[in-house]
Amino acid sequence: MDRNSITGIVLIMGMLLGYQYFFAPKEIPAVKAKAVTQKAIAVAPTDSAKVVAIESAAKKEQIFTLENKDIIVKVSSKGAKLVSVQLKNYKSYANFKEGKTEGLYLYNATSDEFSIELPTAAGKVKVANLDFAGVQSGNKVSFSGALANSQAISSSYVLPETGFLVDYQLDAKSVALTGGDYFIHWKEQVHQTEKDITEERKATINYLLSEDDEFDYLSENPSSVTNENLDQSTKWISFKKKYFLSGLIPQGFAFKSASLTATPNLTDSVNIKTLDAQIIASAQDLSAGKSNFTFYFGPNDYAIVNKVEAPNFGKNVKLSYDFLLPITKYIFVPLFGFLESLFTNYGLLIIILVLIIKTALLPLTYKSYVSMAKTRILAPEIAAIKEKIGDDAARVQQETMKLYGEVGVNPLSGCIPVLATMPVLMAVFMLFPNLINLRQESFLWANDLSTYDSFLNLPFTIPFYGSHVSLFCLLMTVSQLAYGYYNNQITPDQPGQPINMKMMAYVTPVIFMFVMNSFPAGLSFYYFVSNLVTIGQQLAIRKFVNEDKIKALLDENRKKIAAGGGPKKSKFSQYLQTQLKTMEEQQKATTKNPKKK
Repeated sequence: MDRNSITGIVLIMGMLLGYQYFFAPKEIPAVKAKAVTQKAIAVAPTDSAKVVAIESAAKKEQIFTLENKDIIVKVSSKGAKLVSVQLKNYKSYANFKEGKTEGLYLYNATSDEFSIELPTAAGKVKVANLDFAGVQSGNKVSFSGALANSQAISSSYVLPETGFLVDYQLDAKSVALTGGDYFIHWKEQVHQTEKDITEERKATINYLLSEDDEFDYLSENPSSVTNENLDQSTKWISFKKKYFLSGLIPQGFAFKSASLTATPNLTDSVNIKTLDAQIIASAQDLSAGKSNFTFYFGPNDYAIVNKVEAPNFGKNVKLSYDFLLPITKYIFVPLFGFLESLFTNYGLLIIILVLIIKTALLPLTYKSYVSMAKTRILAPEIAAIKEKIGDDAARVQQETMKLYGEVGVNPLSGCIPVLATMPVLMAVFMLFPNLINLRQESFLWANDLSTYDSFLNLPFTIPFYGSHVSLFCLLMTVSQLAYGYYNNQITPDQPGQPINMKMMAYVTPVIFMFVMNSFPAGLSFYYFVSNLVTIGQQLAIRKFVNEDKIKALLDENRKKIAAGGGPKKSKFSQYLQTQLKTMEEQQKATTKNPKKK
């Protein structure tokens, strides 16, 4: 199996998986086999539920503003509720494109909701309907409200000097609560903040179950409703958008249960998806003063999110699949962060990143090239075997393997180095689409490396391709075709292959052009540079590898092995020799005892 064989097979598998993940229609996931607790259903509000609003003297609504260098939070005395949360240093794609400086809103009470409902003897009290008196001191706002029978509710919001966390405290210890639970309703409308609306409709709800700190999330389906009923305690819940995150973290207690729903609004270009969490919490915890929450309103940036003091909160950033996580977490993320401290141009940063990675993998590239060189040297003998035997592919393959054994060549030695580099390629494939660092960073004609570059917009849509032409994707495709052409020139034909791998070297890049046309320009640029560097490395290695010396070494191995000496056989060679002997014995038996017609 040569380098093209492995690369082709892996690319085909990757293409199928990528198509299934990004394009294939997904069924609406059925609710897991977990019965929703009757307690949760009983507390959840309905249109017919009696909600008690305590009468109080009409008060003029006051809006208080909390601000640090990162966010602006506005809260209202009406319901002591959030009014808006604005990120100061991030802009929507529309504002970025038009040169506007207005910050991006992650929460706005005109479309979003965060409300708490308390069970009392008089009925359900919705805190958002109450009037409060507010007092601000620095970046802290305290609210107090009076209920009937000398009962009182107070709450406060605190914004630290820096960062994206908002501390919220609700004090209802003096309220006579009935029942065992109270209800939290949290809903956000996802607005388009990026270029690709389809990608943004993959917004989902993440959560961490208390049992074993198990992280999970709703399916990132951009076209169908997904939901989940959780009947076990949850340590936190978050609304994950493309590059931004809203998180709700209870402090010192856990949510008892929750009903989560993500609903794409396919005909709405403003509220493109609705994320809804109906949460049940313990009234006993509330009465005991366990009622502190921390909101996170900020970028879904691993360097920031991973520092939030909540278990596994860093998993909100989808770095990669679990088996690739060590590569991404301990190599790419720190390396990318280091390069950011040196370079402000992200195109140049990607080039340097490629050079570092390709240099680290150079020994594997060299070993793979030497293995292919050995196969090239044996090509005339393999051709002679094929000419002698004819069209019997199994026999040709058997004799070819026998030849490899005679000269001490392991046919897999060229494949293993290639396979060893595949996790790096896959890690990049997973990381770049989720890397907020590339957001609104321009390079050459691409004004935003975190999304596709629309070099040419088409007046029609090509199935599986789209209605735009990504030039970086085209360059990546051309470079891959060039590499395939170069590799085919130095790679001999392999007898007995059911697939023409040399032809696949041209077909696969074209297929991937369709798949990656809507992928981030930064990812296509990375692969483009990587292909160029690989070709350069191959040309440089070719000058340093003396094939005459390799041929002399193979001839020497042939003599030593024939004389019973030579290099120690590997387990694979021993296995191969055993298989060849078995095949020879079977053929002899077939020849001596042919089947009667």
